[in-house]
Amino acid sequence: QVQLVESGGGLVQAGGSLRLSCAASGRTFSNYAMGWFRQAPGKERELVTVISQSGIATNYADSVKGRFTISRDNAKNTVYLQMNSVKPEDTAVYYCAAARFRSIATLTTPRAMDYWGPGTQVTVSS
Repeated sequence: QVQLVESGGGLVQAGGSLRLSCAASGRTFSNYAMGWFRQAPGKERELVTVISQSGIATNYADSVKGRFTISRDNAKNTVYLQMNSVKPEDTAVYYCAAARFRSIATLTTPRAMDYWGPGTQVTVSS
């Protein structure tokens, strides 16, 4: 089992930047593909981005392509989400998630993930 804890959320103005971190503990971090999902009030949880175990491969939702960047540091057991040019519609609770021994091509829905963090709130003001 792996434990995940997100940090870095907060209030940011539209057009600004924010960096989220997700620290993992427990099993071998490098065995897990990692992802960021988000859930806005009244909406379903949706995929933001995923990254492969090695960090070489990534996928992004169309809504964040060119603005958000996922990365990971396997030596620090941490995955990051750099959010640039944020918009009010990016406001949501952001969740870090892990999937063991999975290809990121299969990680398109929340059901595909094995472990979740408690989430961190991101609010973008207009």
